[in-house]
Amino acid sequence: MTAFTRAFRRKSTRRIAAVGAVTAGALLLSACGGDDMSGMDHGSGNSSASASAEPGKSAAAGDFNDIDVNFAQMMIPHHEQALEMAKLADGRASDSELKDIVSKIEKAQEPEIETMKGWLTAWDQPTEMPSMPGMDHSGMSGMMSDADMKELAAMKGTEFDKMFAQMMIEHHKGAISMAEDEQKDGKNADAVKMAGDIIKGQSAEVKQLQSILDRP
Repeated sequence: MTAFTRAFRRKSTRRIAAVGAVTAGALLLSACGGDDMSGMDHGSGNSSASASAEPGKSAAAGDFNDIDVNFAQMMIPHHEQALEMAKLADGRASDSELKDIVSKIEKAQEPEIETMKGWLTAWDQPTEMPSMPGMDHSGMSGMMSDADMKELAAMKGTEFDKMFAQMMIEHHKGAISMAEDEQKDGKNADAVKMAGDIIKGQSAEVKQLQSILDRP
């Protein structure tokens, strides 16, 4: 086991412990913020936005709850970091299968980001998570720190492939966990469907990435 792997696993454990605090804090802030929004009731999904929705408008503008809001607000920066990692593969990655996975990540996650931003706008919610003292996105499940990203950017060839695969496996597992929470407790049909798509697509990519790591 390399020194990087040992350090990476220690950081993974700390991130998993931190994500519960991030989610709980986001729920609390979202609940508190609801008092300032006239006519908005996240729990029931009844809002002035949904009441005035035009015929034919996406179902995303209909019923939703705080779980749906938090899912979108957290998954947007999560996807954005995955895309940042994917961009680093250009000129650094050497494995053809890994390059194919990078292409899949870009094709799936860029449109999902725009879709989730559209939901939040329709729900009259911020497209970014409320800031919490002492917490940043690196505390979210599967997110990499700035140091992790700099280390990845310094790699090339097989070393890059292995580190990218290891980091993206953790990143995907974090997204899958968040999507499972949305499937369990979310209310908006579009958001729940996207959560299912994320679980299916990223679970398959985790298996591919693991096969890259397992190569001699």
